[in-house]
Amino acid sequence: MKVPILRFKNILLTSIQMDLTDQDALDFQSDLLRMANSTEAKGVVIDIKALDVVDSYLARILNETASMLRLLGTKTVITGMQPTVALTLVEMGRELIGVETALNFEQGVEKLQRSIEKREGEDSYGEE
Repeated sequence: MKVPILRFKNILLTSIQMDLTDQDALDFQSDLLRMANSTEAKGVVIDIKALDVVDSYLARILNETASMLRLLGTKTVITGMQPTVALTLVEMGRELIGVETALNFEQGVEKLQRSIEKREGEDSYGEE
């Protein structure tokens, strides 16, 4: 199953709508990294609202993907995490390190836009 990835200005938007096989998760990671690189995206929103369960493998893939995106200069926000998913991740000892979260898709986009504006403001300030 291919997870759609949309571009909105300098942000990539994606939503995982169903459980992914291990191969689907790897393909998603590869597609997202490739698209972030080719579009020079400043941010990525990954919505997981439709997922009732996130196993340790998918949690690891999401964490690694965010780390890889960070190395490319792209910030990641995961949105729509269900309370049961958060509970499961904590019980498994799986933290999403370096990954910001937001309650919903809209808040995730707003958080990214503020962060990007702040970062660009700091970059331009340093150039003066």
